[in-house]
Amino acid sequence: MARLAEAKYNLAAHGVAFSFALIVEAPIISITAATTALCKDAHSYRKLNGFVTILNIVITVCMILMLLPPIFSTIMQDLIGLPDKITALTHTALIILLPWPSSIGFRRFYQGVLITRGLTQRITYGTLIRLAAMAVTALILFSLEVVGAYTGAAALSMGVVSELIAVRLMAQKSIQTVKQIQSDSNSEKELSYGYIAKFYYPLALMSLLSLGVHPMVTFFMGKSRYPIESLAVLPVVNSTVFMFRAIGLSYQETVIALLKNSRKNLQKLQQFAIGMGIVLVAVLSLIAYTPFSTIWFHSISGLDLHLTGFAGLPVRILAFMPALSVFITFQWAVLVHGGKTTHISLATAIEVSAILISLFILTSFANMTGVTAAAVSFFLGRMISNLYLVPHTRRQISLLS
Repeated sequence: MARLAEAKYNLAAHGVAFSFALIVEAPIISITAATTALCKDAHSYRKLNGFVTILNIVITVCMILMLLPPIFSTIMQDLIGLPDKITALTHTALIILLPWPSSIGFRRFYQGVLITRGLTQRITYGTLIRLAAMAVTALILFSLEVVGAYTGAAALSMGVVSELIAVRLMAQKSIQTVKQIQSDSNSEKELSYGYIAKFYYPLALMSLLSLGVHPMVTFFMGKSRYPIESLAVLPVVNSTVFMFRAIGLSYQETVIALLKNSRKNLQKLQQFAIGMGIVLVAVLSLIAYTPFSTIWFHSISGLDLHLTGFAGLPVRILAFMPALSVFITFQWAVLVHGGKTTHISLATAIEVSAILISLFILTSFANMTGVTAAAVSFFLGRMISNLYLVPHTRRQISLLS
């Protein structure tokens, strides 16, 4: 996208479209954790599958409604204040992203089934297939000189659809195995749609708050110093940091699965989390705090030198985010294992509040560049959320048998 025509506008439109796609997928993204915790036999599989299907239909319909011209223009132009050109690019990009939320929902459900069967390596294969599909799609559209925002959206959609198909095929034997496990009468009574909804609601709320902050950040970007530059650079900075954060985010399901056995795994899980956090921060810091930063954002990511200048400080601020992500996903996993999911929602609400308050202060009174204010706010919010969860996690650890 950065190497196609009108890169600044297309990167900005892609960032806005992606932020809204994230909030639409938010209610379904935590289904992997719920599946890992609850999918044990034929009855639980059927109930969870039905729950995921219903939720996917609802969020897809919501996305279609949001794309209706009167609603869309009100959000993008009246509330956020986007220019006409970026609004038009964003609308088409979001139409291309329509398969995104439901594909992610079903994919994460099947990933949860694989985790319950101990087949986590197949999730890695699915990720590689997604990356390959994204790369091939992007290269083809780039060679055809398709508009940058549309190229990015098409690559994302093709990636998740390809991964869904691959994960479903790889999970086939595991699904058949789970379906053959007979349920006892107590299990069938306990695991109803109502129970699943009660268990999952705090997780969905957590994801909704966590990912829903991105459109709100977009709102502040549109009214900050250098708004177009900030909107263009933020998705590039976020994607760079997310490459390292994603490894920590996937640790949640690992901890849930291994804590099912006994407390004896706890110390090793903690040690692994510490080591992983240190390594991720060290590698990201090589990009953030060395001359390689310019090479990464200019030569590799394709930003021009003007936009590259906006990316340096934010990525340095966010260099420690991977460690905070590992720490918080470990705490989430312990609380999900103990059924204390409400604390996760409260922590996320605190994080989002801290982000929005920080953004308001930094953009309105400190006159900070939008992308830098966003980086500071993301870091402060995640740190405060971690601190809130510490006593609740310790209490739950003390109850492990």
